Amino acid sequence: MADVKTNRNVEQDIRELVAEILESEPQEIGIDAHFVKDLGMDSMMALEILAGIEKKYRIVIPEETLPKFTSLRATITIVEGILKKK
Repeated sequence: MADVKTNRNVEQDIRELVAEILESEPQEIGIDAHFVKDLGMDSMMALEILAGIEKKYRIVIPEETLPKFTSLRATITIVEGILKKK
């Protein structure tokens, strides 16, 4: 049961962080929208999101996974995987 709640919180937290950086509403961020192609995110925005995630969850995101952060769904999946190993 805790996993479902945790997963929902991770999605909500990341969605809100992405929306804040993109200066849009959280509900406007589609789960599969491509950060660059669909949402117009640049590399500085992406780094800001990653730094925010690392700070919030007190995790380190391995550098080799950075290119995989292409959408909200991909980001949530990666973060949840790191949190499970923690």
